Amino acid sequence: MSGRDLFCQPRRIRRGAALTLIFAGVLVAGAATGFFPESDGPARRTAVGPAGTATRHEAVEKAAAEAMADGKSPMEAAERAVSRSGDRWAAVYSEGEYEEFRDALDGRYTGVGLWARQEPDGRIVVTRVQPGSPAADAGIRTGDRLRSVDGGKVDGRPVTEVVALLRGDAEDAPAGTTVTLGLERGTRAWTEKLHRARLSTDSVTVRRLPDGVTVLKIAAFTKGSADAVREALRTAPADGRTVLDLRGNSGGLVTEAVDTASAFLDGGLVATYDVDGVQRPLHAAPGGDTTRPLVVLVDGGTMSAAELLTGALQDRGRAVVIGSRTFGKGSVQMPTKLPDGSVAELTVGHYRTPSGHTVDGRGITPDLEAGAHALERAETVLAGLGDPS
Repeated sequence: MSGRDLFCQPRRIRRGAALTLIFAGVLVAGAATGFFPESDGPARRTAVGPAGTATRHEAVEKAAAEAMADGKSPMEAAERAVSRSGDRWAAVYSEGEYEEFRDALDGRYTGVGLWARQEPDGRIVVTRVQPGSPAADAGIRTGDRLRSVDGGKVDGRPVTEVVALLRGDAEDAPAGTTVTLGLERGTRAWTEKLHRARLSTDSVTVRRLPDGVTVLKIAAFTKGSADAVREALRTAPADGRTVLDLRGNSGGLVTEAVDTASAFLDGGLVATYDVDGVQRPLHAAPGGDTTRPLVVLVDGGTMSAAELLTGALQDRGRAVVIGSRTFGKGSVQMPTKLPDGSVAELTVGHYRTPSGHTVDGRGITPDLEAGAHALERAETVLAGLGDPS
């Protein structure tokens, strides 16, 4: 596959990148706001909010229906209608792509088992290799530089696009298909041909630092993430210093983010969101741990539901936020199932932090700026916040 094949298909890459973001607001709308029962997924859409939402979705549905009646592609017609809307987060997914999206929210995906981040100079660096994955079996390590995917250079590409290339198109690159990676480690440069596989992943990992600090890394807010956080806190020292690492967290289910906030808050506001101007609150459950010294690590890859959680803990004075400005994705989408089974989604609202700050397009500014040594900075801050001894 040539570089042109990789990078000159914006529709495919945009949809694939959106899938890797996890939080496109699709299931978030059902899970967090009750717009439709979660078990129904995108197949049902109830009438909510002012007529504006229904009008926009109906326009896309009409375009798709007319195309089908004329023997044309409903999905392509819907994509044109969505494109005309000027909505930067709007997207149309095939039935298979949307199913993959739902699988991702359940912690399952097709890929090679790599996580990555973009360095300030544009290089793409591997940040995690899933044990037992094709990448792990090939000997790829954290810290390796990813230079190319199927011959196309990835330096300077958004991480979401790079991950979309690794996972491939939901329909054209299922488990078993190959992807060739160009890699670099020190002075060594080489290529690896990997076979994509169906993988499941634990979204929460826990480690203890030598100084007693507990680090909870949340890769995405998939189902069960909040329970995993609570379990990790249950087994950690009751007053132990804790780092909540949300760097590279691409979002996920809002319910899981709110439940995670509940682990550190004793009730109260987590965020507000609007749907066509109608304001609605999201509240934490009472009884969370409010005494544990807490630092949240963020970066430009911290998105959506992860930003919602960060904003809540920062505004409520529950945590010190360290790192760099977050991505700035604070919008909510509503899904519509089209006649051919594909799904269109349009932005219907935005959320704000407890203090009323808008996240979309702005992100969250950390309390303390830090780059590669953010974790070390966090340990220093935690030492000042409290000593369990």
